[in-house]
Amino acid sequence: MTDKVSHLVLSVLPQVVSTDGVRAMMESALTARDRVGVQDFVLLENFTSEAAFIENLRKRFKENLIYTYIGSVLVSVNPYKELEIYTKNHMERYRGVNFYEVSPHIYAVADNSYRSMRSERKDQCILISGESGAGKTEASKKILQYYAVTCPASEQVQTVKDRLLQSNPVLEAFGNAKTLRNDNSSRFGKYMDIQFDFKGAPVGGHIINYLLEKSRVVHQNHGERNFHIFYQLIEGGEEDLLRRLGLERNPQQYQYLVKVRPRLRSPHFGLFTSLCVLQGNCPKVSSINDRSDWKVVRKALSVIGFNEDDVEELLNIIASVLHLGNVQYGGEEGNACITSDTQIKYLARLMSPLNLEQASSARDALSKAVYGRTFTWLVNKINTSLTYKDSYKNFSVIGLLDIYGFEVFQHNSFEQFCINYCNEKLQQLFIELTLKSEQEEYEAEGITWEPVQYFNNKIICDLVEEKFKGIISILDEECLRPGDASDITFLEKLEDIVGGHPHFVTHKLADAKTRKVMGRDEFRLQHYAGEVNYNVNGFLDKNNDLLFRNLKEVMCMSENKILTQCFDREELSDKKRPDTAATQFKASLAKLMEILMSKEPSYVRCIKPNDSKQAGRFDEVLIRHQVKYLGLMENLRVRRAGFAYRRRYEVFLQRYKSLCPDTWPNWQGKLSEGVAVLVKHLGYKPEEYKLGRSKIFIRFPKTLFATEDALETRKHSLATKLQAGWRGYIFVCDFYCIAAIAIQAWWRGILARRRAQRRRQAADTIRRFIKGFIYRHKERCPENEYFLDYVRYSFLMKLHRNLPKNVLDKSWPTPPAALTEASEHLRKLCMQNMVWSYCKKISPEWKHQMEQKMIASEIFKDKKDNYPQSVPKLFVSTRLNGEDINPKVLQTLGSEKMKYAVPVTKYDRKGYKARQRQLLLTGNSAVIVEEAKLKQRIEYGVLKGISVSSLSDGVFVLHVPNDDNKQKGDVVLQSDHVIETLTKIAICADKINSININQGSIKFTVAQGKEGIIDFTPGSELLVAKAKNGHLSVTAPRLNSR
Repeated sequence: MTDKVSHLVLSVLPQVVSTDGVRAMMESALTARDRVGVQDFVLLENFTSEAAFIENLRKRFKENLIYTYIGSVLVSVNPYKELEIYTKNHMERYRGVNFYEVSPHIYAVADNSYRSMRSERKDQCILISGESGAGKTEASKKILQYYAVTCPASEQVQTVKDRLLQSNPVLEAFGNAKTLRNDNSSRFGKYMDIQFDFKGAPVGGHIINYLLEKSRVVHQNHGERNFHIFYQLIEGGEEDLLRRLGLERNPQQYQYLVKVRPRLRSPHFGLFTSLCVLQGNCPKVSSINDRSDWKVVRKALSVIGFNEDDVEELLNIIASVLHLGNVQYGGEEGNACITSDTQIKYLARLMSPLNLEQASSARDALSKAVYGRTFTWLVNKINTSLTYKDSYKNFSVIGLLDIYGFEVFQHNSFEQFCINYCNEKLQQLFIELTLKSEQEEYEAEGITWEPVQYFNNKIICDLVEEKFKGIISILDEECLRPGDASDITFLEKLEDIVGGHPHFVTHKLADAKTRKVMGRDEFRLQHYAGEVNYNVNGFLDKNNDLLFRNLKEVMCMSENKILTQCFDREELSDKKRPDTAATQFKASLAKLMEILMSKEPSYVRCIKPNDSKQAGRFDEVLIRHQVKYLGLMENLRVRRAGFAYRRRYEVFLQRYKSLCPDTWPNWQGKLSEGVAVLVKHLGYKPEEYKLGRSKIFIRFPKTLFATEDALETRKHSLATKLQAGWRGYIFVCDFYCIAAIAIQAWWRGILARRRAQRRRQAADTIRRFIKGFIYRHKERCPENEYFLDYVRYSFLMKLHRNLPKNVLDKSWPTPPAALTEASEHLRKLCMQNMVWSYCKKISPEWKHQMEQKMIASEIFKDKKDNYPQSVPKLFVSTRLNGEDINPKVLQTLGSEKMKYAVPVTKYDRKGYKARQRQLLLTGNSAVIVEEAKLKQRIEYGVLKGISVSSLSDGVFVLHVPNDDNKQKGDVVLQSDHVIETLTKIAICADKINSININQGSIKFTVAQGKEGIIDFTPGSELLVAKAKNGHLSVTAPRLNSR
């Protein structure tokens, strides 16, 4: 019952519940779409309505759901507050999970790119765009943090992770600033490659920066600040450091930070009218803690690999820029002269005589050049620390592009022109890649691709970048041509060359209605996201971005090691004019496009909800503006050109199988067939869906919504069944509990009665045992019969457990007095049984071996020294093979069967010369053989006896009768197997009792009644030789003492 209920619950509720919340599939939130909107804009019924798009964003924003998809594109709304959705638990929740199995999140995009890189072995990139304050930098940080936590790590990898993470605060300090829209606005574009090894661990990185806003160094709008590093240095720097740098802990003292100062127009502006330019005047910001940020930056520099000298040189440059801003000029006879003597000791420079306007412009140009090149050096330094050391090995890459979104201000200048040109290129790339991925998916699933009509912004890109006729080419030409070139002449030239372009208009070319909203020094471009008016004032200056040659020479002579790298002396000798800023940006953008085209892209579109940075405030006008300029509606239209919803068969069937009796509770056939049965039961029309090879495609969101609503209704009926089943289960459980209690009470009574009975029996037994012990020495009587029976039983059980294991085991338990006789009978019976069992198991060969060993034991045990060494060695049937015996000998023996043969040494009767012989034992006689001759045959009947010493030697004597003419006397032989040989002779000749074991010497008959003597003496080694007394001397070691 429990298993069935669990199965139903899992089937009806496919959401996965974790300890810190619900991990919902994309479809799981559709039932609450009226309150929280849809998680994918593709599922909007009225997808062409911008109002419906923004209303869906508003619903989700109010519920703190800041992420929404457009297909695979993530739309992120800055909440302007901390949300508890970036913990390690959340990271684990999104790790290794299919993109649509969880609610939209920046981690889902990061994990999807990572898994695609690992599985497909193709480089990925994540493009993050949006206007200032929309949260692009935070999004890139979250992605880096996700990879730092979830990717495999080692000591070396951890170092790379730390450097990747710590590069952010350094680049933010030098490249970010407070603007009216954002307190931490990135004033440069950044593309970062994260390099992964074959294990998926981050092992390196590379950063490319684009279009740093150098003009901010010398000028900021009111309410804005310069780059963070200036304020961090002044607020957080140690006293000794500030003293060395000549700085005061007061931002108000530095013209580039807060002061109101006069500024002159460029000659390109036309008149030399003096203006009063108000700097940022915003040294402190409540949301920024410069002192704390300074500590973070210093620590980050150390982690990245900057030594103290590098940091000192870097900060010297930052301080020099501040001092340079405080240099003031006065006019003398048309030339400028320095009026602030206190700054001279901090600046080493060379200025040729300039007028007041030229001197101020040169100072600012130098400040911008020094800071801009230092920033580039800083990026290169970070890249060096992130370089993958094993460069010869292959690695995969995930790129992060954090770049400005489409910008439209009240006054748009050269920077906005470059930024919007960049966004045009990215939009062109996005549409191409989106359509390409859509087409590839359709083809992979076998579904016909229908061409999508969309606005191709190539015409705008060509207007900007076309060679010789594009705006950038015209701007470069105007900057380079001799004569009186100005911003106005540039505008006039644009009117002449591109005036007829449908996406270009100026005040002069516009109709009366348009002229009312355009200045005479402006031109308008019709971008993909809307119309933008650009003011040409400053275009030539910013595009030229030139620095006087003598200032470059001064910088090349600097003792600062960083500046000498930033200002290369080869620039001075290079006669070629450097590329303009627009051309450099165009080239770098072309390279960026190549990089992005070579990778599989993912997109994050960031939106800021209001300009006041307030949490919970949703400014519909501002968001509509961003939706338009981010091209989100165009993205949605392209994505919805085909089918709004697509899922793999297994996912679709798992979720909706309860809606069809044929697929509920489980479908056993093919997934595609199961889905076909399900959609047929649901009544899908043919134009509403298509079945691919592995996915179902649903064209209209209303079809999916109807299915989801049906599922919601079905859940209620299933829930009712579950509740009924659960109540029945609870009732049965309650009944079982009551029954179990009754059974337990009954069983406890039985157990208690049994325990009481056992206690009574135990008491009786102990009582009888004690009484029997008291009367144990008396005759058997009722008082001791239990004890005596127990003693006997104990002995028999002990005997049963400890019976001897074999015939050699002589152990036997000590019996009680009453069982002594019975114990002895049992011991004999046990021994007889073991002997009988042992003998029964012995083979004939082994029996024969044992018989021989018994005879050897009877003859030699405790009599001859080398007997113990022979006991473990088996006796063999012969020591000579058939090949060892001469065939003539065998022929001579005839039918006599040879029972044993062994090589021996024979000692002559005269002189005791040793000669090699063979001793053959037949059924009737012992034969001594020399090669092919039978030297002597000794019949067993005439063999008087055999003599052998008690030592360990192998010498023995065969005694024969003196009166036998056939015999020449006793035979003295030596064998290496004397125990075996003599045992064999004794058995064959039946002379077991005729073997004499002598100590000291042996007498034997030489011939004709003469006697010989063999003397045996113990020694260290075996030695047989004739002694001086004419005896045969045998020296043999004593192996055993008897």
